[in-house]
Amino acid sequence: MKITVKDGTEIYYKDWGTGQPIMFHHGWPLSSDDWDAQLMFFLEKGYRVIAHDRRGHGRSSQGGTNHNMETYAADVAELTAYLDLKDAIHVGHSTGGGEVIHYVNKYGKGRVAKAVLVSAVTPLMVKTENNPDGVPMEVFDEIRLNTATNRAQYFQDFTMPFYGFNREGARISQGIRDNWWRQGMMGAVNAHYFGIAAFSEFDFSEDLKNVDIPVLVLHGEDDQIVPFEISGKKAVTLLKNGKLISYPGFPHGMPATEAATINADILSFIQS
Repeated sequence: MKITVKDGTEIYYKDWGTGQPIMFHHGWPLSSDDWDAQLMFFLEKGYRVIAHDRRGHGRSSQGGTNHNMETYAADVAELTAYLDLKDAIHVGHSTGGGEVIHYVNKYGKGRVAKAVLVSAVTPLMVKTENNPDGVPMEVFDEIRLNTATNRAQYFQDFTMPFYGFNREGARISQGIRDNWWRQGMMGAVNAHYFGIAAFSEFDFSEDLKNVDIPVLVLHGEDDQIVPFEISGKKAVTLLKNGKLISYPGFPHGMPATEAATINADILSFIQS
């Protein structure tokens, strides 16, 4: 299914089941398909599950402009209003975690019950004067260069640290790697290129501070993409009503590789 948002972009979404709605927000450069293990789990638990493809990603339209966090959150606001979601749980992975907290703060009043940030880019990824522990800009410039000029191979290589498959003794799933690459290559290269600034340079600190609802922060301590020390560990200190669960040894892509653990912890939080 698709809706057309106000700038003419078509946003693809899945909407299955009935009950309290849980909306899932995917990471860069993926699609709603990255939530398969969660969509099936929560559908079977009696929830209504919704997941969308961010503009320029997956099956949403591939326009040339507005690939930024402000527009991502505005798109979510249009979709949630169209679906009239109330008492909703919003779950975001990586870039999607930033999208969740910005949407909740700016648009979510009266619609959102709880939020979950999984391996999220909050509060701020890039190193700045005010964020001296952040990741140097050169790292993101390298991601930009490889995305723009060598995307197909770069995306294959990226799956190794993403899922911790480069660690000694890791059990590598070729299917998970192939599915990540498939999702990434469905999206538009320009959306992926400009999306790097959206996830690395947007400061979510005020969003985190202003949100009153309960927020669960889940983060792997061996996250090689969004380091735990500068993200999950910091984000929970800015929240008024936050709870942190960190997992020794879990990678960035833990919703896929550690689905049973992640699903159980999200369910427990929703039901608490």
